[in-house]
Amino acid sequence: MRESVQAEVMMSFLVSEELSFRIPVELRYETCDPYAVRLTFHLPGDAPVTWAFGRELLVDGVGRPCGEGDVRVAPADADTLGDVLIRLQVGSDQALFRSSTAPLVAFLDRTDKLVPLGQEGALADFDAHLDEALDRILAEEQSTG
Repeated sequence: MRESVQAEVMMSFLVSEELSFRIPVELRYETCDPYAVRLTFHLPGDAPVTWAFGRELLVDGVGRPCGEGDVRVAPADADTLGDVLIRLQVGSDQALFRSSTAPLVAFLDRTDKLVPLGQEGALADFDAHLDEALDRILAEEQSTG
């Protein structure tokens, strides 16, 4: 059975120090991929973009700087937990979002009620879903290759 938690959070998309604008960002968590959260945003004129990264990274990043590589999450101000920065990066291209902490914590709380942190591996069908996903990815690569 596929269960999910979804939330739409208004975030500031930080283009530069002088320019930012607010956009709706969808957060999604599904039991078929219990270790990950998905963040989807849609900039005007572009197709929607979805990033998947560890739920634990988002949990930890609300309180302290976390992440290496493509996804980094950190409090915007080390002294307060009012806002969180989420940096997504591919090569030299990056997207930086600023979100209020409260809706992220509310979303994470709902995911924890669905699948408590540390209990992700207990989902009986996780391995089957993983195998199906890997088979689908391999089939897609072979058909385009």
